[in-house]
Amino acid sequence: MGPADLQRQGYSVAALREMARRTLPRMVFDMVDGAAGDEITMRNNERALAAIELAPKLLAGAPTRDQTTELFGVKLTCPVIIGPTGLAGLLWPHAELAAARAAARFGTIYTTSHASTSTIEEIGAASQGAKWMQVFLYKDRGITADFTARAYAAGYQGLVLTVDNQVIAGRDRDARNGMRFPLNWSARNMLDFAGHPGWLMRMSRTPNPTFVNYGAARAAIGAFGPLMIEQLDPDIGWRDVDWLRRQWRGPLLIKGLLRADEAREAHARGADAVIVSNHGGRQLDGAVATIRALPAIVDAVGGVMPVLVDGGFRRGVDVVKALAFGARAVMIGRPHLWGVACAGEEGVLWTLELFRREIDRALALGGWDGVAKLDRSIFFERC
Repeated sequence: MGPADLQRQGYSVAALREMARRTLPRMVFDMVDGAAGDEITMRNNERALAAIELAPKLLAGAPTRDQTTELFGVKLTCPVIIGPTGLAGLLWPHAELAAARAAARFGTIYTTSHASTSTIEEIGAASQGAKWMQVFLYKDRGITADFTARAYAAGYQGLVLTVDNQVIAGRDRDARNGMRFPLNWSARNMLDFAGHPGWLMRMSRTPNPTFVNYGAARAAIGAFGPLMIEQLDPDIGWRDVDWLRRQWRGPLLIKGLLRADEAREAHARGADAVIVSNHGGRQLDGAVATIRALPAIVDAVGGVMPVLVDGGFRRGVDVVKALAFGARAVMIGRPHLWGVACAGEEGVLWTLELFRREIDRALALGGWDGVAKLDRSIFFERC
């Protein structure tokens, strides 16, 4: 798909999602698109954002608008960062490399997932752009320590500790589709794969995606589920954050917090930022929508450390709302995966550009000349 076709058909994130739905086999699309349980939290992330009303200052004038922001010495073109998402290589060959290059071209940060299908080192070398590395706290802390050391050696600037993954979540779409690794080649799934020849042809030209960061013995895709069952640790606590803080010399961000008291504790334990996140609804179904949790966390620690947020951001105006509550930047997950599924690197770049254009449009229509000027006075109930 050429750039002109991509821009014409992918006129919004929702349109990119629909293009990805048509492009990918159902099993693969649902793996990305789905969430835990009844998917209540995933839907509520979007609904809570949609319910927030803005009160534009129509005669304020905003002939130019500035979206740039700085985070740990990195100047972002736009306050949208690519968050960690596993198994992107099932959507497009070497998808993580494509996404990292797109992020660098755009001028933002790319976050590598522990479950990437390209190695920490390959992604680190893919571009000169800023990158963060996601880690989990495993029962075998040696795995976490190894990831941390490799990320530092590969030039990653930040470490993102995800803490809401104590056990494997139940995702009904994956269960219905028989999603497992290696992929389930049932008669139904084979027909589905055959019905998506573009995806099938692209994937046939690349090595079978594996969890390459876990070493040869564990990289086999069929061994990953048992590894996670064995290693995910429901007993993680602040002592473990203290341990990781000693392992990592750069910025440490804790992802998955939804409570102000835990955000304060994160700061006290030496974290450099928190990411308000419910894992896009993919872990605890029924968890609070992130935009609802955001204000209390900003009030608790926003004056002393950056607060980021993810979950349900599909439009530039959604980003404006989060920034007005005090978030420094927004992380996206599914949107960039829909983009990469449609057109690889160019699809990710276009996804980021959609957010940039829509943020600029919202700023212009609201009479706000820069993201630094956004605060809670822009909300209707406060005007």
